[in-house]
Amino acid sequence: MDSQDRQSAVPQAAHQPHESWAHPSEQVAALRVIDAAANRSREALRVIEDYLRFVLDDRHLTAVCKQLRHKLVAALDTVSPAQRIAARETQHDVGTTLTTAAEETRRELSEVAAAAFGRLQEGLRSLEEFAKIMNPTVAAAVKALRYETYTLERAVQTTRRSLERLQHAQLYVLIDGRATAEQLASLAQSLVDTGVHAIQLRDKQLDDSTLLGRARLLRELTSGGKTLFIVNDRPDIAALSRADGVHVGQTDIGVKDCRAIVGPGAMIGVSTHSLQQARQAVLDGADYIGVGPVFPSGTKQFTEFPGLELVKAVSEEVRLPAFAIGGITLENLSQVTAAGCRRVAVSGAILSANDPGKMARQLLSALSQQTT
Repeated sequence: MDSQDRQSAVPQAAHQPHESWAHPSEQVAALRVIDAAANRSREALRVIEDYLRFVLDDRHLTAVCKQLRHKLVAALDTVSPAQRIAARETQHDVGTTLTTAAEETRRELSEVAAAAFGRLQEGLRSLEEFAKIMNPTVAAAVKALRYETYTLERAVQTTRRSLERLQHAQLYVLIDGRATAEQLASLAQSLVDTGVHAIQLRDKQLDDSTLLGRARLLRELTSGGKTLFIVNDRPDIAALSRADGVHVGQTDIGVKDCRAIVGPGAMIGVSTHSLQQARQAVLDGADYIGVGPVFPSGTKQFTEFPGLELVKAVSEEVRLPAFAIGGITLENLSQVTAAGCRRVAVSGAILSANDPGKMARQLLSALSQQTT
């Protein structure tokens, strides 16, 4: 055999199942680790699934978690369950009596989920490493699952954090930069004084310098208060003006790139026009979503209207804060809340009103009545 033949033979030998040449005691040891890590991972996934199902009440993320659990079971099918159980030895396991104080207490429900994610990822890593000895194909499948759990963990933590941050947010108002800074200041101040929960600056006509100036003005007017300030479409303007966040559409800069610009603390909203887009926004790391358009709008033109059916579908499946948007007025608001959404984003209803502050108060009052 020449040197080339010897080099090609090495990786082939390295991928042979270890049990074909390992001592029986080593086979048993490897199987014990795989069995314990598999059980730990499956148990952790079940805890997380119960948290998502009964605490967050999130159908989408519950389904994602359940799918991960079934993927893990499928990946382990190639490692004989009979052999794993035969190698199992709980009575003489030196680790069963080892514990720490931190393992015995949980201060709140979110800590249960966080601890379960820790056990899950540690279990999967151990399973992956020892499966390389028994079956590299299983190790590769487990590795892929481990990365999926990181995405799920981010979605769970982001949903929980956003629900806390936007707990009382119901009325989100989109405004343009107005003809002058003085006009913008007057409009924005009336909305802040009324108590709207978020103001978004959305203006496609202003040049960048003027847009940044308007954004900084809105930041000044909303600083120290309860009204969030969001910039539409432009994470750079949001970052420079120190806005609370940025909102993007399906064809704008994605959540990943927005996050690199606005930082970890800023909110990122995503417009969604289908249930699949809403699901994807959750997994992408969005802090909230816009859902619509619900009705025809005088401020933005659409060729299709997913309407109240989409609002209902998202409300039933996704717990991430969602704002219904598109042609919502005081007259049709009850249809939106009846579809399950208690958060709305409006523009024309406010901007076309003779008294924007008064209209905002009426909308806030109607939303408050719908939630009591």
